[in-house]
Amino acid sequence: MSEVGLKKTDLDTPVLWVDLDLLEQNIAYLAEYFRAAGVNWRPHVKGIKIPAIAHQAMAAGAIGVTCAKVGEAEVMAAAGIQDILIANQIVGRQKITRLVNLRRHADVKVAVDDATNVAELGQAAAAKGVELGVVVEVDNGMKRAGVAPGQTTLALSRLVHETPGLRYRGLMAWEGQTRAVQDLEERRGKIQEAVGLLIESAELCRADGLPVSIVSAGGTGTYYVTAFQAGVTEIQAGGAMFGDVASQNWGVETQPALHVRTLVTSRPAPDRIILDAGFKTLPNWHNNPRPVNLKDVESFKTSAEHGTLTLAAPNTTLKVGDAVDFLVGYGDETVCLHDAVYGIRDGVVETVWRVEGRGKLR
Repeated sequence: MSEVGLKKTDLDTPVLWVDLDLLEQNIAYLAEYFRAAGVNWRPHVKGIKIPAIAHQAMAAGAIGVTCAKVGEAEVMAAAGIQDILIANQIVGRQKITRLVNLRRHADVKVAVDDATNVAELGQAAAAKGVELGVVVEVDNGMKRAGVAPGQTTLALSRLVHETPGLRYRGLMAWEGQTRAVQDLEERRGKIQEAVGLLIESAELCRADGLPVSIVSAGGTGTYYVTAFQAGVTEIQAGGAMFGDVASQNWGVETQPALHVRTLVTSRPAPDRIILDAGFKTLPNWHNNPRPVNLKDVESFKTSAEHGTLTLAAPNTTLKVGDAVDFLVGYGDETVCLHDAVYGIRDGVVETVWRVEGRGKLR
């Protein structure tokens, strides 16, 4: 990329950039955290979407990656990543065909919660002459996908185990509902309760003779508890590598690494700053981006192409043409909007990563 070697201050705006020192520090911190907990790390890349960052995590100790879509898994496999869990249900002839084709190129595993889907996956895998890894998703309180813990989980697990073309690998769940609990001690208890349902289901399956090798859970905002629950084998937390506002709001102890650099385009009033980044670049749908080194911020609102900072006190320092860096509110809703992420070290562009997982919605 021609921008390599440029100073950050010379980049055109708006631009998504990551502090390489802090990103590497975050990856090392997470890898060591999970080693100390005695669990594997399989970071979710639905919000990262860049194989180079996934490879950095694996170099630090991650065993592979978690994906949301077949398209993401195809991108990661094409980049040489072999151990992949698709933590969603893959339904429909076209996607299932791509999934079993991908199995020839990587150890790809998929989540299920439906008997009909199990049969379709098995038939497609057997027809292709491959064995597809499968985990049963357990609903441990998220109230999204997944089957009920206990006997229902056991029954579907048994079906997977007995279906030709499939290899039963174990269980997964996502205790994401617990992040809404504000009190940290109460949240800890809710996480333990939810993950306990997953672990009990795994024990039930093992007692029935099923080969449970994977018990996968734990995302950004819960991993600090989930990683230490006996019986969990791997953690899926990935967004914590970026240390965005969402991570910080959930109490994650990684550093703020992912930013969007914007430009002041208008100063219509001393208490209002207009920027060249709206929700197409710097969305605030789930968590408000946080301007760096700017005091008295009352609100940040976005339209399609504009960001509006309203201040609680007048500011006459920032002028039209000045730059403002924002810590990204939520990487999952921001990275996917950009073609590239600029890796910055000591104020200079060291690398430019294409967001290769962008647009992989199927």
